[in-house]
Amino acid sequence: MIEILFWLLAGTAVYVYAGYPVVLAGLARLFPNPVRQAPIEPPVSLLVAAYNEADVIGAKIDNALSLDYPADRLEVVIASDGSTDGTPEVALRHAEPTRVRVVAYPENRGKLAVLNDTVPTLSGEIVAFSDASSMLAPDALRILVASFADPKVGAVSGIYRVRKAEATRLGGQEDLYWKYETFLKVQEAKLGSILGCHGSLYAIRKSLYPSPEPGTINDDYVIPIRILQRGFRIGYETGAVAYEEAHEMSGFSRRVRIMTGNIEQLREMGAMLRPLRPLTLFFFLSHKFGRLLVPFCMVGLVVTNLMLLDRPLYRVTAALQAAFYLLSLVGGIWRIRPKILRLPYYFTMINAATFAGMYFVTFGRHRMVWKRD
Repeated sequence: MIEILFWLLAGTAVYVYAGYPVVLAGLARLFPNPVRQAPIEPPVSLLVAAYNEADVIGAKIDNALSLDYPADRLEVVIASDGSTDGTPEVALRHAEPTRVRVVAYPENRGKLAVLNDTVPTLSGEIVAFSDASSMLAPDALRILVASFADPKVGAVSGIYRVRKAEATRLGGQEDLYWKYETFLKVQEAKLGSILGCHGSLYAIRKSLYPSPEPGTINDDYVIPIRILQRGFRIGYETGAVAYEEAHEMSGFSRRVRIMTGNIEQLREMGAMLRPLRPLTLFFFLSHKFGRLLVPFCMVGLVVTNLMLLDRPLYRVTAALQAAFYLLSLVGGIWRIRPKILRLPYYFTMINAATFAGMYFVTFGRHRMVWKRD
């Protein structure tokens, strides 16, 4: 039984990170279901919720105003969530009165509270959300809204690319990870609908905004999934690019926050079950839920392997695991080369964040107010 458990754990981890992408790519080739796109120019509100972003908010506004989209159809709104570093004042200095509106909320209440209060005041038919630190490609918004020509589309995600990946110790690994994630989302979108969007840039039909509970962490997952629950598709547009500096995308605290949100996403399974959406449920179990299982598989593999050391094969697997975690330890201390040797540390770090996320969901949820990492 211990041997069977060992291989069951190993098979689960391998399927989640290697088997699922292969199955997904095969299905996408056999059963493509593309979104219908057209060059449309609906009124758009670009909403940036910000907390203590004084160092980037001016550049964000300048970037938004330079987008290749009709000026009379683009509203830019900066919503400050009780910032204490002068974010609203900096935003006002960069704002054009007829195109940019700055809303300064006095208290830091969390991102969803800001979105819930601000979205109803927007004038656009389409609401695009973007992080303050994300700089958009000139044509990003135009490409993003093209998918809304399909009446079945309720939300669309852009992608983000990491700039100056080598400027941080794990920037290259972060870049590789998100390229891998992009591949998965492209295949899921070809088949039907992705589950969550990228907070760097995504858009929805304003009429479908679901007003999630203020304490929700991952707005870029919960908002799209609730739109999906209403029978709409969530598109994925790789041509709509947002750029992030590597230092904005790394760090264990950020991974903990992401994993905390991923755990809370389990509450949204009703979107796949009522009514039953088999394909979407397959995506959720293989992609989202499977990622939460892998950390437990890693711990279980160590424990079961130690119980099987009397057999030659399992002495080999134990040695391979020991080498993997030794590289993880060394990678956490030194910037080892070649870069591929840093992957064990990155993989171990993102999976360890799951346990920290479970702690916050269970005991410390009230401590995770939305703030800049």
